[in-house]
Amino acid sequence: MNEIKRNNSELSEESQRKMSDSVEQKAQEAKGFLRRIFSFRFVSSYLITRNLPFTAFVAFLTLLYITNRHVAENTVRDIDRLSRQVKDLGWDYKAMNAELMKLTTQTEVAKRADTLGLEERIAPPIKIYKRTTDRAED
Repeated sequence: MNEIKRNNSELSEESQRKMSDSVEQKAQEAKGFLRRIFSFRFVSSYLITRNLPFTAFVAFLTLLYITNRHVAENTVRDIDRLSRQVKDLGWDYKAMNAELMKLTTQTEVAKRADTLGLEERIAPPIKIYKRTTDRAED
């Protein structure tokens, strides 16, 4: 850069030629580098063998991630299915409990007993006492 401008003077032809040669040389080096990187021989022999363990590790992590995702989705589906079943069974329980409460009322029991030939007792129950005798007086 110091060769380019000194004391605000114009560039000489020789310095311009040196600059253009250096720019062309750097462009050729960059093209050679890119060709070497993307050439089939370089990629297949060096990079793949060097990075094979890392590639296998990334592939393993990818498979692990996919498997984990499937297991999580199946678990969510199972939870959803079981929650719907619990809700349905809760409604069934409440319906059966209400029906049982209705069937065990006194009037319903009396209706079913009547079909068997049993009648409801109208008089209050009679208390039965056991007679005890004092044997100490004998």
